[in-house]
Amino acid sequence: MQRSTRLSPGRLRPVTRAALARAHERALAGDPPQSDDVRPEIGDSWERLRRLGLDPELGRSVHRIPPAELEHRRRENGLDEVMPVLRTTLLAPGAGTPLVLAVSDARGHLLWLDGDRRLRREAGGIGFEEGARWAEDDVGTNGIGLAVRTATPSRVHSYEHYLRSHQTWTCTAAPIRDPRTGRLAGVVDLSGPAHAGTPYLMQLTLTAARLAETELRARHLESLHRLRTVACPLLARFTGPAVVVDGAGWTAAAVGLPSAPRMHLPPEGWGAAATQWLPTLGECAVEPLADGWLIRPLGSPPAAVAEQGEGTRITLDLRRPDRPELHLAGAAGTWSHIPSPRHAELLLLLAVDRAGLTAARLAGALFGDPARTVTVRAELSRLRRHLGGLLDHRPYRLAASAEVAVLGPPEPYDLLPGSTAPAVRELRAALAAGTQRLPGPRGGQPPASSSAS
Repeated sequence: MQRSTRLSPGRLRPVTRAALARAHERALAGDPPQSDDVRPEIGDSWERLRRLGLDPELGRSVHRIPPAELEHRRRENGLDEVMPVLRTTLLAPGAGTPLVLAVSDARGHLLWLDGDRRLRREAGGIGFEEGARWAEDDVGTNGIGLAVRTATPSRVHSYEHYLRSHQTWTCTAAPIRDPRTGRLAGVVDLSGPAHAGTPYLMQLTLTAARLAETELRARHLESLHRLRTVACPLLARFTGPAVVVDGAGWTAAAVGLPSAPRMHLPPEGWGAAATQWLPTLGECAVEPLADGWLIRPLGSPPAAVAEQGEGTRITLDLRRPDRPELHLAGAAGTWSHIPSPRHAELLLLLAVDRAGLTAARLAGALFGDPARTVTVRAELSRLRRHLGGLLDHRPYRLAASAEVAVLGPPEPYDLLPGSTAPAVRELRAALAAGTQRLPGPRGGQPPASSSAS
């Protein structure tokens, strides 16, 4: 009997395809799967798609982009430069590997397909073709769609697929992040028949994603070096402090300033703005330069926002499932940070429970194990580097003097979708049931999305 592998806290347990099939049928009937039936991320995906009304027999019409748009997207995200390496590494000539290699963009559009020709023809029968959008909302639970939505490595095997037409397949996918911005650049996926033995498919997929990121990082270092050759002669003419950064904020050269690896910049640059406020430099003159920016401080650096306390606004923006953002605003200005997935979980729990939580309660909320306090304390210590005095302890809590808001996505199951923390899963279910609300901003519009390192 074909078995799939289910990971659960502290153990590895086989689950039969028959058990998965029964759990799938119960989920479609509105009976949420039990923790022993399916992995948390699969159960959450099923419930989300059931709430959205996706037909498990038909799905939705597969959206395809035209050939010209496909070529444009291939060049735009830079992954075209890493495809030769992926092909030669994963699809060695004569290996006869029964796999299809797919690479998508950050929205799930399939940009490249390669591998076994017979399998590619079979995959085409379910719409798995170049240019097709393989997002969860369109084609149900699948490796690429799950990786795009959660920004985490994903494996979907057999009956874990929401659409019945996909249940003869196994797919593993891993996100590829742009090393310049930290944003999702795309997803690499390896798919094959569900009956084929592929015990190392996830490890192979993760290796492919890291290889792609290494290639992107090498390209970025080359472009930064080219900008440096322009910046150094220019900075030599200045008597005051100045710094040249690329379009993502990475420092190419600096004079009269500590050479921080990266500056906090808006996601799309500054356009025609002549001056801008930066968290560590204060008011600055900003000029476009080659493929970057020339920045010159106009005054003394401001006090850190995180030390203001009174009147500070803390906003955790979780509207984009793949990119949580932390915004702080106070008298000295505004500051933004992209928290790690674990820090985003901690911030969410502390924002919801303003009275505070002990390390043991946080460990239980995150891991289902109150004994893992050492891990929790280490993560909170790292988080305090960004929040300073806004993070209190004994118990751990956000400062009572600060206004705290959480901006959530329209669909509750898109709230930190990559998280399997018990407390986050319970919060999603409570939001979906309407028994709980997220803390909201007091009268005013939510902050505009921004980017930071």
